[in-house]
Amino acid sequence: MERIFFHVDMDAFFASVEQADNPALAGRPVIVGAAPGRRGVVSTCSYEARAFGVHSAMPIAEAARLCPHGVFLPVRMKRYSEVSAIIMSILFTYTPDVLQLSIDEAMLDMTGTGKLWGTPEECAFKMKKTIRDRTGLTISIGASANRYMAKIASGMSKPDGFLLIKPGDERAFMRSLPLEKLWGAGEKTRERLKARGLTTMAAIQDAPVSLLMSIFGNAGGRFLAMACQGQDPGVFTRDGENKSVSTERTFEADISDRTILIDELRMLADELSFRLWDNTMHTGCVGIKLRFADFTSITRQRSLAVPTASADCIFQEAMQLFDANWTCGKALRLIGIFLSSLVPESHIENSLFQEEPPKSALAEQVVHELQKSGKGNLIRGTRLNRRG
Repeated sequence: MERIFFHVDMDAFFASVEQADNPALAGRPVIVGAAPGRRGVVSTCSYEARAFGVHSAMPIAEAARLCPHGVFLPVRMKRYSEVSAIIMSILFTYTPDVLQLSIDEAMLDMTGTGKLWGTPEECAFKMKKTIRDRTGLTISIGASANRYMAKIASGMSKPDGFLLIKPGDERAFMRSLPLEKLWGAGEKTRERLKARGLTTMAAIQDAPVSLLMSIFGNAGGRFLAMACQGQDPGVFTRDGENKSVSTERTFEADISDRTILIDELRMLADELSFRLWDNTMHTGCVGIKLRFADFTSITRQRSLAVPTASADCIFQEAMQLFDANWTCGKALRLIGIFLSSLVPESHIENSLFQEEPPKSALAEQVVHELQKSGKGNLIRGTRLNRRG
């Protein structure tokens, strides 16, 4: 049986949710992150804003310079999590094997579902229509016999597209792409490749793996060799066997600014906290994932004395792990948080853990319940009040 994977990626997700919720924003350059004049980075921007050169992880001040007439909005993580949960629930109706990679993307193993949903093309368009009808949003879907190529395909089909890379075509497909389309290789990596005369995907495919390893080390060389050949270097895998939730952010360009990285950690912690509250779960272990510019990756985790669902607690633990394992100025291409040792909230309420939760966690729970009932909306004061 031939394997088939879908990579589902929501188009300009935060900005698209804002446009769907407020039709007056349709067609306008929407930039989600912070207001001009305040410290922060772009979380997501609409395609209209991207036409002016705005992109995620860009400082808000730079985005305001490039697109002064843009609509700048604060992050509404609760709302995005609600919409994400709807979309993920739809994806689970098509296959039980859904790996949520972040709030706005997922990897689906669609192997053996043809009798239910038809060809990959037929299935993808049914999936896209269902999500559009339920949420008003568009998604891009890439399909291939391995996960990495499915990711490449979804990126090539944006926005609102579908692309299938047929089994056996992976190497030729990669060979036809410009170097800029090599997912996982940032600008600095491409510069180092070009400095050694490897200016095209074909040149890298034909280069000996030993050459790539001499430039980027064993991990980086192997990654590039496999990725350029259209093979799966194993970057989209589950976090162990224990039940866990995770989210991560891959940057368009390597990031070495601690302020931006910490801001991303805060966003990731908020996202995971909402997912825990929605599922009435607490976590007993917080971990981080860092992937550096040389393609090496590390994961570090620590157990908690008291299970929590608090975004503040998750963020503080993640930040301590980050500071202990990141060297100032060292560029990252990916940052992520994962939570494991999950326990139902009822276990906490039944006094298995005797310590009182921090007041911030209680406040978050109250706010979450208000939002869930439609009686309130949370925007972090740090996003409104921080000034540059």
